[in-house]
Formats: sequence, structure tokens, C-alpha cells
Amino acid sequence: MGSGFSSLLLMCNSTTTAPMVSSEPSLGDLPESVLGSVLVYLNPQEICRLAALNRAFRCASSAEFVWESKLPKNYDLLISRVFDSNRFSSNLCKKEIYARLSRPNPIDGGTKKVWLDKGTGKACVLISSNGLAITGIDDRRYWSWISTEESRFLSVAYLQQIWWFEVDGEVEFPFPSGTYSLYFRLQLGRSSKRFGRRVCNSDHVHGWDIKPVKFQLSTSDGQKAITQCYLSEPGKWNLYRAGDFVIEDSKVPMKIKFSMTQIDCTHTKGGLCVDSVLICPK
Repeated sequence: MGSGFSSLLLMCNSTTTAPMVSSEPSLGDLPESVLGSVLVYLNPQEICRLAALNRAFRCASSAEFVWESKLPKNYDLLISRVFDSNRFSSNLCKKEIYARLSRPNPIDGGTKKVWLDKGTGKACVLISSNGLAITGIDDRRYWSWISTEESRFLSVAYLQQIWWFEVDGEVEFPFPSGTYSLYFRLQLGRSSKRFGRRVCNSDHVHGWDIKPVKFQLSTSDGQKAITQCYLSEPGKWNLYRAGDFVIEDSKVPMKIKFSMTQIDCTHTKGGLCVDSVLICPK
């Protein structure tokens, strides 16, 4: 599709630079419905680039059937889950609906953000550490909250030291059909800025190289996944994959439960930042 789009763009550019008086037909002379039938095979970024070329493509790029092809089949369920019905107009065109769903939209009191992946048209869900059940989170001997611009939620949970490490969460959402992966976004060490430069304090980092962390997920239709790995690379945010799950019926919301544990109490562990959990198309 990439090479085909480049060729199409080249042809369109040649028509826009042609003399004002020409008897030869150009792509801009094609009916809007025909141009729209071509646009449905392009991704949203390519459609917007063509829309800037001339009036014919601009009109075709606003056609309802073009943008409906980019929306997931259950977009009506996404709208009802993400937006307040009193603030979402039923008269919006499909292009505007797509634009709104493609932005990170807060849900569930701001503890989660949802948006459409522009490459696949499937849903992404980001769950903040504030929306997770973290063992000992209210005890300042073990955990604290840190403000940071490195998180989309502007704060992360920081573990100083603990024996029993456990983080649980769940989300129920009408995911479009497809395969999804679930990740924990973590960092060893506590980063900050000093004299305008990013620095990371790794003084409290310990215990993660003794036993692996177990990541688990389960779904309301019986799917399960378990992975284990050691946490590494202090000072760098990493996505640790818990597993995959498949959505076959997009009309039924799926409940996903997930956890991250290291409950070997023969040693302590600490120096970990927990930012969020990401669910995205595989």
C-alpha cells in the first residue's frame, strides 16, 4: 500500500501543477464516489494528505462511507463507554467521530485513557497506577507517589522497599475484534531533573535479580496467560508483557483481570516505579 500510495500522490501532484488550460482528464475529474472508493483502502494519514491536494479529494475525503470504514464495527459501544451521552452529539459526522475516538479520552474518573490505534482502528486502553490495587500503597514506609512528566497521568507509584510485592487490576471494555497484548510499564530507579538534565537515582533498586516477577492475565471468557521475567535496565522505562488475549465478539464487553507479583518473602525488593498498564492491538 505504501508504494501504491506514493504513486497515487505523485500522479495527483502532477495534475495540480498542470497548465490551467488542458484537454486531458486528470484524477481530479473523477466522480467523488470513485475517489472515495479509492480512499477506503488508505489509512487516515494518507487520506488527510490527499485531501490537501485539491477540491475533489477534499470533498471525497469527507464522505461518510470513507470514515465509517476506518471505525470499528462496534464504535457505537465505544461511544457509549467513553463519552457522556449528554455531551456527545448524535449529529456528528463519521470523520468527527473517528477524530474524537482517536484522541486519548479519560474514563472511570480519569484513572484510564482510551483511544483508537490509527494503524489498526482497534482500541488502546491505558490504566494508571492510581487505578490499580497495590499492596501496601497507603503505607509511606513502602510506597509513595511521585509527580513526573514521564507519565501520561503525571504521577507514578514508587516502591522504596517491601517483602510482599503485588499489583492487581481489572478493566471491562467493549474491545473491537482482534488480538490484544497487555503490558506493565515499569522503571527501576527514580528519575528526576537536575540542572535541566534527566538523572536517575538507583540507590533503592534491589531484589529484582534474585527471583523473577510473575505477570498474569485472565479474561471473562476463560483465556489465561502467565509470563515471568527479571526486571532490569535501571533508569529506563520498559514494557513488560503479561500475555495476549483474543476478542471474537465485539458486541460483548470483555473483562480482563491482570496482576504482577513477586511474593517470595525470603528477601526484600525496592526501587521500582509503577506507571501504568497498557492494552493495545498485537
